[in-house]
Amino acid sequence: MCDRPSSFCAPRRQVEITRELPLDQIMLGDCVTLMRMLPPASVHCVFADPPYNLQLRGELRRPDDSLVDGVDDDWDRFENFPAYDHFTREWLTECRRLLRKDGTLWVIGAYHNIFRIGTILQDLGFWILNDVIWRKANPMPNFRGRRFTNAHETMIWAARQRDSRHRFNYQAMKALNDDIQMRSDWYFPLCTGVERLRNQHGLKLHPTQKPEALLHRVLLASTSPGDIVLDPFVGTGTTAAVAKRLHRHFIGIERHPAYAEAAIGRVRKTTPAPHDGLIATQSKREAIRIPFGSLVERGFVAPGTVLVDRMRRVRAVVAADGSVVAGAERGSIHKIGALLTNAPSCNGWTFWHFERDGALLPLDVLRSAALAADPSPVPPV
Repeated sequence: MCDRPSSFCAPRRQVEITRELPLDQIMLGDCVTLMRMLPPASVHCVFADPPYNLQLRGELRRPDDSLVDGVDDDWDRFENFPAYDHFTREWLTECRRLLRKDGTLWVIGAYHNIFRIGTILQDLGFWILNDVIWRKANPMPNFRGRRFTNAHETMIWAARQRDSRHRFNYQAMKALNDDIQMRSDWYFPLCTGVERLRNQHGLKLHPTQKPEALLHRVLLASTSPGDIVLDPFVGTGTTAAVAKRLHRHFIGIERHPAYAEAAIGRVRKTTPAPHDGLIATQSKREAIRIPFGSLVERGFVAPGTVLVDRMRRVRAVVAADGSVVAGAERGSIHKIGALLTNAPSCNGWTFWHFERDGALLPLDVLRSAALAADPSPVPPV
């Protein structure tokens, strides 16, 4: 039996699938080959930071003639666009096979590759939900002065298919943004300071290490504690480290031995957040449903309690079975509220009020009390 909080416990079928998965591991090897070894419909979310195919030719130097530490590694080199497209189609096909029906995929790129990836995503049946712009607070200047400074990267967020009931933690994103709806342009600095991993010579270990703040928002927006996150290009382990901190399982794949070794060490040093600080703000649709009658049964509302609307224009009385009575009409708090106001529907929790200490309070405060871990401090009406 699962002894963790209910939000961390998976259904039995999912438990059987996860037994076949290399959870919370960094695997060394080719992502397509290793993904083909995993069972289908087994992960909740994919975050992918694939090679950008920057097509750099020659060295890039600053005005003072110092060398720019750009991306010139072999893993970012492809013979031509068809070769890159073939590579992209292969790994995206495996990602779609591994995603659950309600799963989503994030892929980040720049103008060199993101539009090609977007086309292939749609060709494979993914349904694009958003393109999110990561606007960099401290972008690298354009040293040659022949183009605009590349100050952003683009993330595509896509559902597995058009009719997927994908997860989006809307209220958590709103809370993260001072109770304002989160926009699709995100402002973060590049990965710098102590977060940036360096080799024994003090140089950047990975040229495109992503900031943890970016992955924190991605995972908080589209996953829940206990979910499984796959990163087929995990690099130095940003996705894995943030997933561990937020109590998500991760599967990381990396073909570069030095990156994989750094990722493993980084994850080992990462401390998971305390459970009581982990649950994100839920939307109304995700909140646990509770019938009004259960409040009557538990003594939060006494039979005979008079309910009124906020302006005291209509009145009803609570019955012992949880229905409310208004004259000859009897029904739920929602039905009677709609009937008395001649409205097509009514949210009885916010429409009906009760009086306490001379003040009118909505029924919703009692529902919140009933859902709390210890409702005893809230006296019944």
